[in-house]
Amino acid sequence: MENGNITKHTTFYAVGLSYKKADADIRGKFSLDDHSKTTVLEQAKSEGIESLIVTSTCNRTEIYGFAQHPFQLIKLLCDNSNGTVEEFQKVAYIYKNQEAVSYMFRVGTGLDSQILGDFEIISQIKSAFAESKSHNLVNAFLERLVNAVIQASKKIKNETEISSGATSVSFASVRYIFDNVEDIANKNILLFGTGKIGRNTCENLVKHTKHEQITLINRTKDKAEKLARKLDVVVKDYADLQLEIRKADVLVVATGAQNPTVDKAILNLNKPLLILDLSIPKNVNENVKNIEGVTLVHMDHLSQMTDETLENRKKHIPAAEAIIEEIKDEFIAWTKQRKFAPTIHALKQKLNTIKESELNVQRKKLSNFDEEQAELISARIIQKITNHFANHLKDDNTTVDESIEWIEKVFQLETSSK
Repeated sequence: MENGNITKHTTFYAVGLSYKKADADIRGKFSLDDHSKTTVLEQAKSEGIESLIVTSTCNRTEIYGFAQHPFQLIKLLCDNSNGTVEEFQKVAYIYKNQEAVSYMFRVGTGLDSQILGDFEIISQIKSAFAESKSHNLVNAFLERLVNAVIQASKKIKNETEISSGATSVSFASVRYIFDNVEDIANKNILLFGTGKIGRNTCENLVKHTKHEQITLINRTKDKAEKLARKLDVVVKDYADLQLEIRKADVLVVATGAQNPTVDKAILNLNKPLLILDLSIPKNVNENVKNIEGVTLVHMDHLSQMTDETLENRKKHIPAAEAIIEEIKDEFIAWTKQRKFAPTIHALKQKLNTIKESELNVQRKKLSNFDEEQAELISARIIQKITNHFANHLKDDNTTVDESIEWIEKVFQLETSSK
């Protein structure tokens, strides 16, 4: 993959923003729901982009793909979100070629997660890949890369302890509740929204509290009922949200809405209320803080909570990085070979043409010409020559593009890749 190019005109990029530089408000502006992701893919196809995937989680929104210039990918993101190019430039990152490849490996293996070792992102990458493939927006390079990242993620999960122990936003949420709410055994907990983090939080709460304390509400009731049957908790109608909030001591908001679903106007409280907003974009309006007795905590605060489990995970980073390097090196070797294969094939054809021409001359000159022996010797020589060139192109110190250009110029080759 020298310089990462698949064609002469496009480059592989990773563009996006994450929790590292973008706060929850900014991440919310660039968040893409399922419909927006599909629109990005459709727009990309109409604009002639050959291959890309789009991911959007609570911690990051990213596009990995091929473009003549990264702004083509940035424009796709800004056109389909509430963020602007100016806002993007303040917090964004742009990686290209091998840096972009390395970055995808770190993201997909949990090394770049807000909580180290959180492997949720790999399922997002798998889903993004499937969606892009259904739109015919995945080339051989991106397919091989995604599969390599999935392989690395699986191997790290199986062979290291970087994801050991219960450390996640959902676990941190439950711990925060237990640390900050007195007499939690006799308090009511309302979970609004049943997205991935909401489901995980609910499961953690069920493990540590009485089932009858927990109430679920979701805009789509059948989703809440499905989770409730699994965990044996109560479900209420969306229309009852205001009433159920009034009964609650703790409100966990984990919806996928693009705008706040809870604000000061719907809170008519008669006792203190702890609100945990686990949503991106934020689903709880900051104005609730103006109500006496209300404490609002966002997931970014919870993600900063570190403990012994997290410190133990850090010890396994070198082992994880070694696995990444091994699988990434295999991928890089594949991309190099894929790039120079047409040139080696064309070189072999050219040498065979020269051979045939010379053998024809010798056939006419020599009456006792040994056809079989000449064919055998010349074929072996051609194989050794092409092997030398192939080994040169495989070398890590070789600038593949320049070497290919030189070989093609010297031997006057026309390759099928052009």
